[in-house]
Amino acid sequence: MFTSLAGRSVVVTGGSKGIGRGIATVFARAGARVLVTGRDEESLAKACAEIGGDTTFLIADVSSREDCDRMAATAVERHGGIDVLCANAGIFPAARLDAMTPADLDTVMATNLNGTVFAVQACLDALTASGRGRIVVTSSITGPHTGYPGWSHYGASKAAQLGFVRTAALELAPRGITINAVLPGNIATEGLDGLGEDYLTAMAASVPQKRLGGVADIGNAALFFATEEASYITGQSLVVDGGQVLPESLQALEEI
Repeated sequence: MFTSLAGRSVVVTGGSKGIGRGIATVFARAGARVLVTGRDEESLAKACAEIGGDTTFLIADVSSREDCDRMAATAVERHGGIDVLCANAGIFPAARLDAMTPADLDTVMATNLNGTVFAVQACLDALTASGRGRIVVTSSITGPHTGYPGWSHYGASKAAQLGFVRTAALELAPRGITINAVLPGNIATEGLDGLGEDYLTAMAASVPQKRLGGVADIGNAALFFATEEASYITGQSLVVDGGQVLPESLQALEEI
C-alpha cells in the first residue's frame, strides 16, 4: 500500500484534455488538490467539472515564463504550496523536413521543451519548501526510442526533455526534489478522434498487447513517481507503451 497523497498540492500543465486530463483525474481521485492549466478556458472548465474533487484551473501558456510564474503563485495561493508538478503540456503539429519552417520548429520547442523548463523553474521554490517535491515530465517514445515522418521537431523536443531531466535531477537533489519522466506510447485520447477505425486498428496492431493504452495508464505512472515510496528514484524515464518499442521487426509481432 502506497502512502496517501490526499491533500497534496499538484499542478498539471496541459490538463484540459488527453493525457494531462488523465493525469489530473488520477491525482484527484487519490485525494490531491489539483490545479490544471491550459490555453482554452472552455475546455479547462469542462475538464474540472468532470474530474471533480478539489480541482481548479488557470489559463496559462507554458511557453511564457511569466505565465508559469503566475501558475506557481496561483497554486501556492490556492493550496498553500506545491508538492507535485506534472509538466505535461505539449503540442505535436506535423511538418516534414522539406517543408518545416523556422516558425514550425520554434513553436514546438517553445511549448514542449521551453515550457517544461519554465514550469520547473517557476515551481522550484514551492517544491523545495514542500520538503518532498516531485516533478514528472511527460515525454514520449517518439524521439527517445522511435521516429515518425513529420514529427522530427516533436521527436527532438521529447528527446531533449530527457536530457533536461537527467541534469535537473542532479541540481535538484540537494533540494529534496526528484524529477522523472513518463514516456507514453500509443494512447487513446481525443486527438485520435476522426482518424477512423482503420487507423486505430493499425496503431493497435503495432503494440504487442494489441490495444491502445488509456490516459489513466500514464496517470498511474505519474502518481507512482509522486509517492513517498518513489523518493529514491530520480533522473529516470519509464516507458508506458504496452511493449511497442520491443519488437525488432514486424515479423516479431507476427510470431506472437
